[in-house]
Amino acid sequence: MRAVIVKIDADQITDWDSFHAVFKRDLGFPNFYGQNMNAWIDCMISLDDADSGMTGIVLKDDELAILEIKGVKSFRERCGEILDALIECASFVNYSRREAGERPVLSLMLIE
Repeated sequence: MRAVIVKIDADQITDWDSFHAVFKRDLGFPNFYGQNMNAWIDCMISLDDADSGMTGIVLKDDELAILEIKGVKSFRERCGEILDALIECASFVNYSRREAGERPVLSLMLIE
């Protein structure tokens, strides 16, 4: 399996609004992105669906998206609730896909 690495600078995240702005920018979420975790999940579930228009990144059949989150130690201190939600929702993306008979598409790499 090949990986598509998306680098996320957690130092740019200070609250929920900045979290959603960073992910919208770095993953190419659509203009109608709802800026909540349900909308985040909807976008991430569609990473391999070229027709959905939900992300600027489209994975091929043999690819996995790795979100390389840098600055996790200070992110946890600053926004622990947001980091916990990110981890939980990333897990939910893969769980939902498996339940639908699809392959997981998402991995997190947390870097201090």
